[in-house]
Amino acid sequence: MDARPKSGPVLGIETSCDETAAAVVAPDRRILSNVVLSQLDEHRIYGGVVPEIAARAHLDHLDSVIAQAMSDANLGFPDLAGVAATGGPGLIGGVLVGATTAKAIAMVHNLAFMGINHLEGHALTARLTDGIEYPYLLLLVSGGHCQLLAVEGVGRYRRLGTTIDDAAGEAFDKTAKLMGLGYPGGPALERAAERGDATRFDLPRPMVGRPGCDFSFSGLKTAVRRRVEELGDGLDDQAKADLAASFQVAVAASLVDRSGRAIALFEAEHGTGRGFVVAGGVAANKALRAALAGLAERHGMVFVAPPLALCTDNAAMIAWAGQERLALGMVDGLDFRPRPRWPLDPEAARSIGAGAVKA
Repeated sequence: MDARPKSGPVLGIETSCDETAAAVVAPDRRILSNVVLSQLDEHRIYGGVVPEIAARAHLDHLDSVIAQAMSDANLGFPDLAGVAATGGPGLIGGVLVGATTAKAIAMVHNLAFMGINHLEGHALTARLTDGIEYPYLLLLVSGGHCQLLAVEGVGRYRRLGTTIDDAAGEAFDKTAKLMGLGYPGGPALERAAERGDATRFDLPRPMVGRPGCDFSFSGLKTAVRRRVEELGDGLDDQAKADLAASFQVAVAASLVDRSGRAIALFEAEHGTGRGFVVAGGVAANKALRAALAGLAERHGMVFVAPPLALCTDNAAMIAWAGQERLALGMVDGLDFRPRPRWPLDPEAARSIGAGAVKA
């Protein structure tokens, strides 16, 4: 294939978990289309994402989702400059569906192909929505990831902290399941917390006050389980709401403490007044956003959290990451190999075994 990088719209494809998504983004940051097909109904009865079901759903629906994205953008494939697809990390069956489809489109229409790290998509979303300049500090919080990273440029990420066990989003989901709040757990717990008393239950604040910037949420999850067991039949709707609110406050305290330490490290190297970005699915939680916005304000940093629709998995972020890479000539060959694990900072992943598991 003789695909020559050029300027123009990029089609993005996202299939790393349980959303089948396609979007077209222009070089000037205009989102020309953004289609997301959720698989919630397929997985709800199992209480979580089933990889085989997710991969089959991507296979069944991706072509029509791409067609809708192209129609919404009022473009044909020859109008594109390139195609970007999530190449990992994620459920490898779904990743393969998206990457293979993107390669086929690129080959047939002689377009540039970019295999995008799903985490890089989240990391660069603030540049799509707010045009924030490098370098900036990123707190990436989602179902499978909880990391603090210095974002210094495309492909240049330095990890300052990571989770040593559960990610924040995973803790939200498992805590919601313990309390019987339904699926998906994170949004259900947030809704319950809105009518709860956060002072009723004294839950631990994981890692608060400890050196470094790493996270841990398994102990908090265990503490919630014990409260649930102690309450027994007393776990009524109000108790669930109070426990959800107490849990949410504990998570916020941990994120603020860890992020505060990362800010000190980041400012020592890059100076003050830079950006503090919160991205990933958990960044859609309004209470956590408010707590982290307050932290940024206290440090004189520019706080950026993408719109809620761009916090959860979507293809606009993949298309934008493709735009950034295309502009720098950072395109991939059709021999690009998707992968289930793909750390943004390989050096940090090699040096901290627990971090590599979450990458």
